[in-house]
Amino acid sequence: MADQIKPSLHTLSTELIYRIFSYLDDFNIFCTMQNVCTSINATLDNYRRYKTLTTLQLCNRKMGLHGIEPLSYTLKQNKTVTTLDIGINQIDDKGAYYIADALGQNQTLNILNLQLNHIGPQGAEYLANSLQQNQTLTRLNLHYNQLGDEGAQHLASALEHNKTLTRLNLIRNEIGEKGAYHLSNALQLNKTLTTFYIAENKIGDPGAQYIAKALQINQTLTILYVAQNQIGDEGAQHFANALRQNRTLTTLSLKANHISNQGACYLANALLENNTLTTLNLKWNEIGDQGASHFANALRQNETLIFLDIRYNIMSDDGKNELLEIRNYDPGLKLII
Repeated sequence: MADQIKPSLHTLSTELIYRIFSYLDDFNIFCTMQNVCTSINATLDNYRRYKTLTTLQLCNRKMGLHGIEPLSYTLKQNKTVTTLDIGINQIDDKGAYYIADALGQNQTLNILNLQLNHIGPQGAEYLANSLQQNQTLTRLNLHYNQLGDEGAQHLASALEHNKTLTRLNLIRNEIGEKGAYHLSNALQLNKTLTTFYIAENKIGDPGAQYIAKALQINQTLTILYVAQNQIGDEGAQHFANALRQNRTLTTLSLKANHISNQGACYLANALLENNTLTTLNLKWNEIGDQGASHFANALRQNETLIFLDIRYNIMSDDGKNELLEIRNYDPGLKLII
């Protein structure tokens, strides 16, 4: 009997290969089918679903290193994907190395989500080095990793040179005042970042002073989240001083800190001089009736603030009513008490 030819991807028709592709999910098409052989690569490059794949959602797939390595290899060559979500995937520093290696060559990715992984200072250094080369990434989400002050310092060094990143999320990354110091220095030099999330860390009043100092110099940041950072009245005073000079910030979140009446007084007085801030979030602080009165007086004169969230403080009904009366002066103000 003559030898039978065994079926192989190399010998299948394009139609049959496309049919196989139709049963695969995006991850397998993107990673496992790439670089099988030259003929498969050519077929894949012309496959409509692959050619139009711009968003790759791979969140919570337990990829680990075994999944990140082939993904990184494909990212180096891919020219279609602009958004990649690989959050909740047990990615550690070594996994961050592979992603950073891909970012050094990739020229199309705009948005990268790495939230809820296990990336530490070393992984942050890998990513920071790639950001000094990459010229397309505009958004980087590192929410809930373990960067610490050292990791923040690495990213700060990248921000001093990077000219494309516009949004950076460092929420809940064990960053203290030392990390805030380095990030402040970077923000004083950076001219592209517009949105910065550093909430749920532990920068305290000293860190607030560093970030506020950056606001006095930075002319591009429009949205700043420093919620839940152990910031008290002293930190509020630093932000108030910054608001008197800053002419670009439109949104400031200081919710879930330790700001009381004195801090509210500082911020309210700053609103008398600031003409750009439109949104202020002070929810879950320690502001009482005296602080409410300061804001009521300031809002009678301020013409730019359109949203104030001051819920879950310690105001009595009298303090709340005094604030609510402001709606008679400014019906367009959205006041949440």
